[in-house]
Amino acid sequence: MAKRRRLTAPDASTLQQLEEGFVAKPSLGGPLETKSAVPPIAQVAAEAASLAGMASVTDRVALARDQGDAERLRQAEQSGLLVQMLAIDGIDQDFIRRDRLGEDGEAMEELVSSIVTHGLRSPIEVVQTEDGYGLISGFRRLLAFRQLTAAGQGFAEIPAFVRTATSGETAYVSMVEENEIRANLSHYERGRIAVLAAGQGVFPSVEVAVDKLFSAASKAKRSKVRSFAVVHEALGDLLHFPTALTEKAGLQLATALRGGAQVQLRAVLDGAEVDTAKGEWALLQQALKATADAPRDAARGGRPKQITRVPERTLPKGGVLRAEVTADGVRIELKGRVLNTDTAERLLQMIARQIG
Repeated sequence: MAKRRRLTAPDASTLQQLEEGFVAKPSLGGPLETKSAVPPIAQVAAEAASLAGMASVTDRVALARDQGDAERLRQAEQSGLLVQMLAIDGIDQDFIRRDRLGEDGEAMEELVSSIVTHGLRSPIEVVQTEDGYGLISGFRRLLAFRQLTAAGQGFAEIPAFVRTATSGETAYVSMVEENEIRANLSHYERGRIAVLAAGQGVFPSVEVAVDKLFSAASKAKRSKVRSFAVVHEALGDLLHFPTALTEKAGLQLATALRGGAQVQLRAVLDGAEVDTAKGEWALLQQALKATADAPRDAARGGRPKQITRVPERTLPKGGVLRAEVTADGVRIELKGRVLNTDTAERLLQMIARQIG
């Protein structure tokens, strides 16, 4: 039978050594491990640092998005694509010459009513000037807002696209394009605006003005616009109902004017008292008939008179100088300048010396 071993309790020094050994032993991370070797304060600091890092990433994403939005906003504003509310008192509606001669009262009332009920669906277009803003397109909409403001219904500000500073040529093209789409211009108004734009020096000649302003039109349509431009140049100051001229009537007048009938046509209009477009056209028809019945030069073989227009010149001190060449002469015209008899005589002498 084996001899039993007697067990003895460890003394104090032995217990101290055992405790120190357990403390120094690394954690095995087992399922029964309940006490972390990392101090709690270190855990809190690590978690805070981790959350701060995540917040920093989120903030950077939001900042980048905001910066991108701001850049797109600046680009839209610079391109004139941002709608702004502008005081109507600061907009010059006569910044450029308007192509439409008059406004349809009934259509204007419909526009005002629509704005009151639904608001303005399409903003106007302006450019910034030294004194405020100059109107490019949206003349009728601006008038409607001014009518409503005058009637005490508010509407003192109007939505507008503020376009970048542009050339006069681009401004005229924008105006004409809008009216061609929204409210078709009359034949006469098309010819008239081409003459006015050329007269202001925006285009070098009426022919160029027609080509640029109505570039989307067919060649035949631009030819008709030029014919009505001739009518406006020759008779515009005497016509009472120019927009009532039909296409056929305008072409008849242009043909007669190119054939040298300006004096006769102006004579019948000058001082005439007409109350209707029909009455005015009756007078013009009489003059056209008289011109057609006049004897023609047999040497010309009945062919229409050909006129070659010399590109007009805009004078530095104001005025426009025009010239046209026919088969039997040259006609020189100076518009926009007041000359006395002495100045005219000197001009004739200069021409005489030049051509001998």
